[in-house]
Amino acid sequence: MQKITKHLQHYSPLIGIFIVGIVGFWVFSYSKNFQIALSLSMCVGYISWGIVHHALHKNLSIEVVVEYIFFATLGFLLMYSIISRS
Repeated sequence: MQKITKHLQHYSPLIGIFIVGIVGFWVFSYSKNFQIALSLSMCVGYISWGIVHHALHKNLSIEVVVEYIFFATLGFLLMYSIISRS
């Protein structure tokens, strides 16, 4: 439990990014373009958070950055395909 509370301050912004994104999807359900922009913003926030998180822990490397970019791109493509089909 102590490990979770130790890292909670690092993960709170990430949780906030996703909560704001989910609320944004619900509030702006009428605009596919805004939802796509919101998806892209969430991905950029995720990448930025990952870079800052690993920089603070002094284990930032190009491999870590590429991994965050890869998963953010994968997530964006998934969200884009769902948004464009609805």
